[in-house]
Amino acid sequence: MADLLAFAHRLADAARAETLPRFRTGIAADNKLEGRGFDPVTDADREAERVMRALIEAEHPDHGIAGEEFPERPAQGPHCWSLDPVDGTRAFICGLPSWTTLIALLEDGEPVIGVIDAAAMGERYAADLAVATAATTSGCTSLVTARFSTTDPFIFSPEEQPGVERVRRAAMAARFGLDAYGYAMIAAGHLDLVIESGLKPHDYNALIPLVRAAGGWIGDWEGGEDFGHGRVVAAATRALYDEAVLLLSG
Repeated sequence: MADLLAFAHRLADAARAETLPRFRTGIAADNKLEGRGFDPVTDADREAERVMRALIEAEHPDHGIAGEEFPERPAQGPHCWSLDPVDGTRAFICGLPSWTTLIALLEDGEPVIGVIDAAAMGERYAADLAVATAATTSGCTSLVTARFSTTDPFIFSPEEQPGVERVRRAAMAARFGLDAYGYAMIAAGHLDLVIESGLKPHDYNALIPLVRAAGGWIGDWEGGEDFGHGRVVAAATRALYDEAVLLLSG
């Protein structure tokens, strides 16, 4: 697993070489939703994923690949790489440095390695569930002292909004707009709670090993671990997670 974690760092390095030269250059963005909303994609997204895929295909040809921008390549064994070359493309095209590259390795469908690379800030957060990580959560156990974040307060459905608002009001402070960087801040002890909805596997696979290896907890809105609905709660401790889930459910 140590060798595979080192390989994940090489993937992140390769992605940086494609994303950073394109950042704050006025790069054009295409809309993947074609008038049904706005889901931007740029050459930075496509080329970063392309180089990561090429490395995996060359060095681990039996590994599967599930990325955001290109079709899935089935695995010929237990391992599959989950790739989000630019998580936070809206931030990227607005010149904001909070976008990240997300890399996860799944073993028999379970994320065991996670990397959040904040290239524009020169920061990288990585974890292998087999060993402890250098990052440590704050240990916060109560919303009254919690620093809460979500990427966008407008992403929630009308049914979800009241629960999220209860959490926001109970928390000590709230900050928005961080995309996956918010989860890195939980692992590093600078944020305590992130709640989001509408995430896809490439959005959350890398977060799970990182938050848990740092001593935090990440699960769904119902207190379980079913991420398939895209509703994620990450917290510095299990106690804080449980308190947030209670408020989300009313």
